[in-house]
Amino acid sequence: MTVLTLGLNHQTAAVDLRGRFAFAVEQLVPALQTLHGQLTTPAHSEVALLSTCNRTELYCAAASLGGSPQALKRSAVDWLSGVGGVSADELMRHTYVLEGGAAARHAFRVASGLDSMVLGEPQILGQMKQAVREADTAGTLGTTLHQLFQRSFAVAKEVRTSTEIGAHSISMAAAAVRLAGQLFEDLSQTRVLFVGAGEMIELTATHFAARTPRTMAVANRTLERGEKLASHLGAEAMRLADLPQRLHEFDIVVSCTASTLPIIGLGAVERALKARKRRPMFMVDLAVPRDIEQEVASLDDVYLYTVDDLSALVQTAGEKRQAAVAQAEAIIETGVQGFVHWLDQRTTVPLIQALHTQADAWRAAELARARKLIAKGEDIEAVLEVLSKGLTQKMLHGAMAELHSADTHQRPQVAASLARLFLRGDLTALNPMPSAPRPRDADDADGDAA
Repeated sequence: MTVLTLGLNHQTAAVDLRGRFAFAVEQLVPALQTLHGQLTTPAHSEVALLSTCNRTELYCAAASLGGSPQALKRSAVDWLSGVGGVSADELMRHTYVLEGGAAARHAFRVASGLDSMVLGEPQILGQMKQAVREADTAGTLGTTLHQLFQRSFAVAKEVRTSTEIGAHSISMAAAAVRLAGQLFEDLSQTRVLFVGAGEMIELTATHFAARTPRTMAVANRTLERGEKLASHLGAEAMRLADLPQRLHEFDIVVSCTASTLPIIGLGAVERALKARKRRPMFMVDLAVPRDIEQEVASLDDVYLYTVDDLSALVQTAGEKRQAAVAQAEAIIETGVQGFVHWLDQRTTVPLIQALHTQADAWRAAELARARKLIAKGEDIEAVLEVLSKGLTQKMLHGAMAELHSADTHQRPQVAASLARLFLRGDLTALNPMPSAPRPRDADDADGDAA
């Protein structure tokens, strides 16, 4: 059985490219059915599709008779490149392809939040469960992928209950969210404004979005770029020129632009606080040089943090974070080994099924013969004797044929294999009984006596 993962995420592709391969929930079932129909042997293949703002991943499984891993990969790449309207070569420059244990390890890390932009974030687990439900609805989820995902969920649960993977800040962005959570009891009730639309703002916005604030807005000098990020986040886009008039609407303000001068001044913040009736504001200035005037920090109802302030939190959390990640990786590795062992065992399933089928056929034939003998009035004990001998002869016939047809060099190995199968490792039957001592003749006896 081949298990394959093909995907692109926030580490391999920019947001614009990821957007080409994004699927809404209602698109998953028809997309899966289309892909499944294009595989080399769909009857022996399984597919699932995970699509979030940070990743699009195909999980595929196929029986050995369903084609090689290369054929499965080629089918998946061709389909996904067609969906995004890019060449297969271009797609492969931004994707990762993982097979077997590596594919399982990736799935377990994703479910556990170790592969997320926000380390340990819980939303991805729900998104994976949704992907499994949609694959089941589409009829493309088979035994292998079902097992892979169920083990992923079990590993993720153990990671979350046994480690503190989500408890420690790991970046400036995560530290900002943690500090905001200390000021506001429930971040889902806050209004957040992001000033700028660069990489740092995108990262910070992703962290805040994971806490589902009431509203989010993006203010940028170039409205088009701001609208692109806002659309990605499900937020409102606004012009930077409108910021002073609307600043009072927001509880949290995060700014990071390339401006050489502050764009949020003391006067604008004072007016905003007055309009808010002195309700507190949490402000983060990630820009160097500053976006927010230094004097704003002196206002009683403003909690302003700079890059230097956040760096201390990041450094403090570093050691704890590394310990939690190490614990999580150990749990994941154990899960991977278990899945690989299960997958290896699956390769014998066709043989086991064939053996059961053959044994059932022998049993049915002997029962039919026994019934005929009973119908003719034969003695029951004699019929049972015939039935038992018939079954044992059929069971041993193939083994005996292999043993007799083996050449001189093969026979010891065949004999040892048959002993393991039928004698359960008892090899005494392979060793002849020791011969009795040869009696000494009279001459020998006389000689000894002399």
